[in-house]
Amino acid sequence: MRTWWRKRCAAREERGPSGISLLPWLLLGVGALAHLTSGEAARPWLGLLGLVTFNSLYIAIVFRAFAPSLRDSRTTRVLLGAAVLVSFALAIGYGREWLLLFPLLGLALGAVVRGGRQLRRTAVPLVAAVGAVTVWRDGWDSLGIVYGTFISVMVTAAILALNETVRELRETREELARAAVEQERLRFSRDLHDLLGHTLSVIVVKSEAARRLAPRDLDAALGQITDIESVGRQALTEIREAVTGYREGSLGTELDRARDALASAGVEPVVRRSGPPLEPAEEALLGWVVREAATNVVRHARATRCEIAVESGPERVRLTVTDNGRGPSPAASGSGLRGLSERLAAAGGTLAAAAAPDGGFRLAAELPAGRTVLAPSGAQEPPALGFRS
Repeated sequence: MRTWWRKRCAAREERGPSGISLLPWLLLGVGALAHLTSGEAARPWLGLLGLVTFNSLYIAIVFRAFAPSLRDSRTTRVLLGAAVLVSFALAIGYGREWLLLFPLLGLALGAVVRGGRQLRRTAVPLVAAVGAVTVWRDGWDSLGIVYGTFISVMVTAAILALNETVRELRETREELARAAVEQERLRFSRDLHDLLGHTLSVIVVKSEAARRLAPRDLDAALGQITDIESVGRQALTEIREAVTGYREGSLGTELDRARDALASAGVEPVVRRSGPPLEPAEEALLGWVVREAATNVVRHARATRCEIAVESGPERVRLTVTDNGRGPSPAASGSGLRGLSERLAAAGGTLAAAAAPDGGFRLAAELPAGRTVLAPSGAQEPPALGFRS
């Protein structure tokens, strides 16, 4: 029972106040009703009709005020205007006890017009008119009615506007939480693609090499199998790092792996580096590019030679991977290279892929030197490029 009550209270707190919360204030009209039943009021039937009309208008207004689609509608404004006319007519006709309808009118106005310039344009004339009628009908002793009307308008508007802001902030927080989850999923899927695509390609190439070598050179075949074991263990470590989100690749390590994978696939690797050492963030991003490019060459290029060049200068860092294979496939738009393009674009860099001048395929990545940060996972996806997958 206690758990059910807590859930009910939490749900009510999330929904916020409703029109029901303003209904108890109708008790302010009890004085007017007592005045009618005392026999002192002239034409009591007319006063009763006016009181019923005002209460009906008040109830309709406050319930519409808590429905965003109805609050700013023309019908709500018409009902509010009618409530103003009825309350002033009753206050002028009967005076004293009926002046307490003005704070009720202030509550209705504050619920509908919750802030800004429009609240000032409506509240100030209303309070001024209430002051004039109150002083005329009951003298200066009833200025508390004027103050009560002003407070009713302003406090109601402030509380409901604050509640609406809190609700919007809660919705924004929930949306940000959902976006963070989506970004983490994107990061994880992208890292797994980049890690497993390269690793499995290397394992396949070395397995084929071991199968070819086994009949004539058992020791060389065992060496390939040992490499497969090493690659598998390294892949397990990298996947654990990817899951925790702390993996930062090393460009030197990726170049060594790319050289070994290319050589195992029968592709002559040529690796050149020039310029000063790179920042860790630059190393991490370019390490992903080398991994994806080498995987692409091993799996699809049918190349015999692959050149990897890293050139770092004072303003830009450039990495190019060129092979002499069959060239890019215009029908493909590889998800791995699209992911790399996102990473580089978010860090201020670029990624370009096209046919090499002498045939084959060239992938070129550039980054601003010394200003690179690791690209966020939720970067906006650029237009698809004609990459091999």
